[in-house]
Amino acid sequence: MSEFNYAEAFSRNIGWLTNDEQQRLRHSRIAIAGMGGVGGAHLLTLVRLGCQHFHIADLDQFEQANFNRQAGARLDTLQQQKAATLADMARQINPEVEIRLFEQGVNKDNLEPFLADIDLYMDGLDFFVLPVRRLVFARCRELGIPAVTAAPLGMGAALLSFLPDSMPFDDYFGLNDQSMLEQYLRFYVGLAPKAAHRDYLVLPEKIDLANKKGPSTIMGCEMCAGVAATQALKLLLRRGAVKPAPWSFQYDAYCNRLASSWRPGGYKHPLQRLLLWLARRHLRKQGADI
Repeated sequence: MSEFNYAEAFSRNIGWLTNDEQQRLRHSRIAIAGMGGVGGAHLLTLVRLGCQHFHIADLDQFEQANFNRQAGARLDTLQQQKAATLADMARQINPEVEIRLFEQGVNKDNLEPFLADIDLYMDGLDFFVLPVRRLVFARCRELGIPAVTAAPLGMGAALLSFLPDSMPFDDYFGLNDQSMLEQYLRFYVGLAPKAAHRDYLVLPEKIDLANKKGPSTIMGCEMCAGVAATQALKLLLRRGAVKPAPWSFQYDAYCNRLASSWRPGGYKHPLQRLLLWLARRHLRKQGADI
């Protein structure tokens, strides 16, 4: 086996990056919660970008339902811990990576060590893990840590960034003490107000917020990794414009479309209120109590 050489392994990045920028990425420390379809792709993409220091969290094991979209899901990893499996995959790319595992997931008891000395937080949590997601984004803001979330929607990705001096996560989505179904609805609508994916959803009933179920594709997860890693590069190197919330962006490969939205006031914006009203009406027609 050839000896690993960092400079050679990531030499093709140079040109898009300077050598100095590559070293800055090398020494950055990134926290990623969730090692499923999105979070696992985030980790491997950032490792190939040359990032070398990570905190990763996930409490789940791989199952066959993960095969359609999760990088670590294979026959030989069934029932294995996602975080440990992805850490091993990262080390096969760069054996020098330093990865701290949080195999109980991220929670209020380990949030401080999870975010300790972090330069950037990348959100890879499952859509329905909203209480923990809110906790992490709020603490990132308090600690001055930029936070990026990318959601796989259909065959595309929705991207939002939350900076320490920009609109807070809870304020943008309007999350307080509502029912969980209402919170899921607000989160879903706020991720991609233009809903570019809506027109090619062939079985709308498969999006079932009340029962915490929804369809997914590998294309959406891989697109999330690309757009989020690009945002990470800009934030870590402080290079290029970053438009945080209330800006949101949706890149949809099926529609060949980029949809950007600016919603001053977040969920309070008149267009957002209209979208939420329409979404609630749709759920009521499906029999949901909302």
